Amino acid sequence: MTRRPVVLGLGGSTRPGSSSEAALDIALEAARTMGAMTRSITGRDLMLPIYDTQSPERTAGAIRLVEAVRECDGLIISAPGYHGSMPGMLKNALDYLEDLRADDRPYLDGLPVGCIAVAHGWQATVSTLNGLRDCVHALRGWPSPYGATINGSVVSLGGEHPVDPAVVDQLALVARQVTDMAGTTINAGTATQLAG
Repeated sequence: MTRRPVVLGLGGSTRPGSSSEAALDIALEAARTMGAMTRSITGRDLMLPIYDTQSPERTAGAIRLVEAVRECDGLIISAPGYHGSMPGMLKNALDYLEDLRADDRPYLDGLPVGCIAVAHGWQATVSTLNGLRDCVHALRGWPSPYGATINGSVVSLGGEHPVDPAVVDQLALVARQVTDMAGTTINAGTATQLAG
């Protein structure tokens, strides 16, 4: 018997309902339609104290973040572009994944990670996506082959305007790649357990 993959979404900005949070919501909805269970930690819930390698103390929010990553089968990160890179709030949250270093699955090892970048202009959008992919690689994750780049100066992700179907398709593709790989990994693990 196989179980449904759990896909965790991280991202957004300090502004509730930001474009990057809206993009993440669209991607997670697509993952749900593909059979995944989803969770998300967004916006101000990612505002954690600066990660301190010298202190083992963790806030409730930091513990929640680390546990959610530990328990997920796939991850989708939606980063706003701040001056050509992901915001410090999101990078700091990813720094807390150092707490996973001694796990059976250290960091994001072998985890499919969908990468989404939303910025006002192509230069910041692409450089943010590249930085996010580099960070995921450093944490041993598997960035989805397709990374979604959304130029907020060209399209709208909320409010009274409908979302461009091409943007929805981009986000659904990221979700499909993460959900498919997560499901494949779960099924392979189940088959190995049954054979053993």
